[in-house]
Amino acid sequence: MNNHYSPPYYSNGFSTQPRPKDDLPYGPPAYHASTREHHRSPWKVTLLLPVPAAMRGRGLYICFPNLPAIHRRTVASFGRRRGTLILLFACISVVYLVFALSQRYGTTEAQWPTPYVPLFQGETSTLVYGREDLQKIWHWEIASGHYPSSREIPRPVRLVTAPLNPALPPRKVPRPPSRHTAQTSFVTHTIGHGAKRIYLDNQARPPNVGYPPRPVPGSIADLDIIMDLCDFSTFKYVRDCLEVLRTGGGLDNGMRVRRGNLDPWRYIYVEHGDVNKSAVAPAPPVPIRYEGISQAALYVDPDAGLRKKPRVEWERPIELPTPLEHRPYHTLPTTCDPENPRIFHMFWRGPFADPPYMALLSFLFTQNLRLHLHEADADALACRPQFWMWINPGPAAAVPNPFAQDEMFEQLQSSPWASPFLHPRFKDIISFKMWNTTEQLDSIPEVKDEWRTLRDTLFNSGGHVMSAPQQHEPEEETSVAEADADAVPHTPLGEAGVAPITAAAKSEAKAKSADKAYDQLSVVLSDMARFVLCHRYGGIYLDADTMFLRDWEELWGWKGQFAYRWSRLEKYNTAVLRMHKGSALGTFLFRTALKNGLDFHPMTVAKYMKDAHLENLLLRLPDALFDAAWLNTESFQRDRPPQPYFQRFSDFFKTPTKESAAPAALGFEGFFRGAYSYHFHNPWKPFDMARNWPDLGPHFITGERNARVALNFAANKTDPEHIPPFEDVADDMRDLSWSTVLKRTFEAYVRGERPNMYGEWLVW
Repeated sequence: MNNHYSPPYYSNGFSTQPRPKDDLPYGPPAYHASTREHHRSPWKVTLLLPVPAAMRGRGLYICFPNLPAIHRRTVASFGRRRGTLILLFACISVVYLVFALSQRYGTTEAQWPTPYVPLFQGETSTLVYGREDLQKIWHWEIASGHYPSSREIPRPVRLVTAPLNPALPPRKVPRPPSRHTAQTSFVTHTIGHGAKRIYLDNQARPPNVGYPPRPVPGSIADLDIIMDLCDFSTFKYVRDCLEVLRTGGGLDNGMRVRRGNLDPWRYIYVEHGDVNKSAVAPAPPVPIRYEGISQAALYVDPDAGLRKKPRVEWERPIELPTPLEHRPYHTLPTTCDPENPRIFHMFWRGPFADPPYMALLSFLFTQNLRLHLHEADADALACRPQFWMWINPGPAAAVPNPFAQDEMFEQLQSSPWASPFLHPRFKDIISFKMWNTTEQLDSIPEVKDEWRTLRDTLFNSGGHVMSAPQQHEPEEETSVAEADADAVPHTPLGEAGVAPITAAAKSEAKAKSADKAYDQLSVVLSDMARFVLCHRYGGIYLDADTMFLRDWEELWGWKGQFAYRWSRLEKYNTAVLRMHKGSALGTFLFRTALKNGLDFHPMTVAKYMKDAHLENLLLRLPDALFDAAWLNTESFQRDRPPQPYFQRFSDFFKTPTKESAAPAALGFEGFFRGAYSYHFHNPWKPFDMARNWPDLGPHFITGERNARVALNFAANKTDPEHIPPFEDVADDMRDLSWSTVLKRTFEAYVRGERPNMYGEWLVW
């Protein structure tokens, strides 16, 4: 045995003297390697922080993790790639933990920060219908001609036979087998047996090239083509989409500069021939096997793969009427389809103002109302679209009193913004109707027996429930007889359809506070009202901050149902909503919404449709058709923006100085040419700062005078009754905004100073 002491070591851990030959190793090589690594690179690094000179010889030791050593140890244990990922994940976890603790204990709000989770991912399902009912909805809508599209039916619906589709023409070439054919016999397509399609080249012909031609009556927009050329998800630009829309729609009237074959841009067609009623139904379903689920398993659980809403039973089997008969336009006995009424709906709360005024003017300026014909002409009343303006005269949470309708028309008659549309010339195309929430909900068979159970949470938007203001008891000054005669149960909506008449003595502050709450409730109410109106009457709903930019003939011809895209998100914006009266889709939406708190927020509706695999039945159109500035306002596609270029929605009302030459120079024809409408998203600014009144000429001079008197009075003029008979052009705005140019263009048409966008003059 050797009696020598342990040899000293170099700083690298090796002995300064050679080891004797008869010495045994201290341990396995792996042990030595780890020991040497430990000596070379400890887990932590100690830093001595000297203390003040008064405490000489003392110091503060601070430890830090030795990141290089930790990285080498992790790589040695798990490999270079996995070790690096583990170390990175650990660092992120430590940072998040520190941030969470600071948020928890370092702020007044004691809550943990929640990591971002994409919408719908991990959320609770809203589905209340089983697969058999979803299949019934698909079959009903397709058989009724409401699916004129070749877009695939989602595979989770699990249709085993291809439905006959009367809104699609027969395929000239047999459909190629799907890549899933070997796995399953579920189908994702329909069998077209409708009329043939003839695509039109609708453009102005010499010498009438000053204005674009009206769309051909009964023409239809092929929205599949529009989706292929305009879908934001496939990296299509709004600018390019608008060019396709105006070229294929003939809105470039004599100014076409594109050369080459433009057939791929033809998206408008007419149907020719009859529906093939002799088509043979597909063969009965055969036993199938799908993704490991056998026919026997499907028999035991036909809803396998669907996520049902928790703690809610499946809805009872859906009851649907007989499918509608799809008839091409040219086969109808009259020029209008009774099953497809052309009604535009709009909802407005409170005193009439300039936003709905602009919506109605743009309706007169663009739609085929035949106002250029005398009323005695036989074609003057042929299939004209109608505009129903729904007025909610009081609070959103109350039902009007028995005299509310008379009071509503008195207010409309006295309003300079509304009274022009009560003129007899517009009696058959513009109608003011009073909104009554109780009556409307009672008219929807799907919810009429159950909605009252939700009246305390009736105003639900995106899961956020707003409380309705409580109705107040009559004041002491009110007689007992009056109180008994007028009072109704103090609920958000009275059973009798009559709102309680409270005493007039209320403070102004309380009135303003209540009015603000009513405005918020009205916004939530409008989310529900659009679905109620479309399901009850059919037609298209538009938000009140929307203006028409072209004739909607081709959209009426397309028998499907649609909304449009929420900017960059694959969700719905129901500012434009087209649904059919009493449709299967409407039944699904109302029953689903009832089980989800009657929530009709657009994001929630998107969740309903996604969970049920029904999204293709409510087509999500590109926002270029109705809201062409939205992507630019959210900083998308600014490298190639459309004309005009809005970075903010307020640019519509106050155009930036560097771009303010465009409105007056380009006019209506240079404003998102090709789009069907423009949605200006409620900035609530005057459309014409210099002439903030209805300027409609001698037919409506009384309303104009009243508006100008009110403006003078509000501005504290010395003589509020004095109105200068003429204005000098020098008093006008130097640079006109887009909102001003559009307002003055529409008003010039009503005054008889110019034709509408299709070259037609208004005949009084």
